[in-house]
Amino acid sequence: MKALITGASSGIGRDMARYLSSIGYDLVIVARRENLLEELKNDLKTNVEIECMDVSIEENCKKLVEKHSDIDILINNAGFGKFGEFVNTDINDEINMINTNIVAVQILTKLYLKIMCEKNRGHILNVASIAGLLPGGPLMSTYYATKSYIVSMTRSISEELKIKNSAVKISVLCPGPVNTNFNNVANVKFSLRGLSSEYVAKYSVDKMLKGKRTIIPGFSIKALAFISKFSPTNIVLYMTYKRQKAKEK
Repeated sequence: MKALITGASSGIGRDMARYLSSIGYDLVIVARRENLLEELKNDLKTNVEIECMDVSIEENCKKLVEKHSDIDILINNAGFGKFGEFVNTDINDEINMINTNIVAVQILTKLYLKIMCEKNRGHILNVASIAGLLPGGPLMSTYYATKSYIVSMTRSISEELKIKNSAVKISVLCPGPVNTNFNNVANVKFSLRGLSSEYVAKYSVDKMLKGKRTIIPGFSIKALAFISKFSPTNIVLYMTYKRQKAKEK
């Protein structure tokens, strides 16, 4: 059994690799930082292949599928966010974010899903965020929009597979704050205490293997997702703005 993980050099992706290796999966680990991938490989006991690449580049995604077509689990974990008012944020950062958070996930999900459906087996886990379950995110508008896209797409594909009685399963992970390097890249600090990436990694992999469609680690984040469904959009947007503003470094 083999799993391919993007964004595997740190945080949740790294800890998913460690957990999957501990339960017997060979791995293909993908990220831009080769030194961190090498360090991770040396920590793992199963067979590990390294792919040092930037998945925001479309051709890299296609080459990845061509080279590693026979996998049992795909985890689209690569992604990042940026903090700031939309009028002030850098357009190049935003386009790169869209290419990483959406385009790469779109390509890898579609190409691997075709292969998995032909074999009628396999799991895909797309890593989104609690942001994807909320109506918007002032001060991180592009990031929230990318994660909403991933949530909507993944749930829709899941229903298509369910209607066809396919053995292939696709899940979306929607965590709240997690203690990873995301905070530094996004230039934010969380007011809520983050879950450990080790916990989120194990929880999400276990739920994915059971075929859970939407995976939300942590009781408080589950409660937030539930409450937001029944709250007026303008109130949720305002409260999100206030919480985002409190994160500002």
